[in-house]
Parts: sequence; C-alpha cells; structure tokens
Amino acid sequence: MPERTTLADLTDRPHAEVFETPRPRTVRLSLDADERIPRHTHEDSNVVFHLLSGRLELTLDDETHTLDAGELIRFSGDRAVSPYAVEPSTAVVVFA
Repeated sequence: MPERTTLADLTDRPHAEVFETPRPRTVRLSLDADERIPRHTHEDSNVVFHLLSGRLELTLDDETHTLDAGELIRFSGDRAVSPYAVEPSTAVVVFA
C-alpha cells in the first residue's frame, strides 16, 4: 500500500519525518532565516537534499555550496554537513 502525505501536513520542526517507514528515511527540513543546523554526519547513508523554497548555504566538510529553490545536491552521509538558511527555507532530504 502506498504512503501519501503533503508537506503542509508535516508540522515537526526543524525535521519532520515524511513517512512512517524508516528506509529510505525521508524528512522535511524547515529553517527560519539565519537558522543553522550544527555540523553532523549521517554515516552509512547517501543523502539527496532537495531545496523546495528559500536559499541556503550547505557546508559539507570545508566546502560551502549555495542552493536556490529547485536545486538538488547529493553527497555521502559520511561528510560533515551543516545547513544554514540565508532566508526561510524548506527542503526534502532523503537518506538511502
């Protein structure tokens, strides 16, 4: 049976689990302007980060990538990641 939801139904902040099924883990990330998630890793995962709205700077180890709405970035979860919202931002992040 397929699982179906909308982003508007996801209210937990800053992370909201999209589906009850843990694999692949899928979350909606919502950040206010000037909000940052501290450096962390998602070991043993590959990460797809899709910025739906806003603008953010995604630091991976010592590299910073600026993302605009509609852009996706894929990276190894072994890298240290820290998203920083330049403006209010919403993303869907998949850990596979």
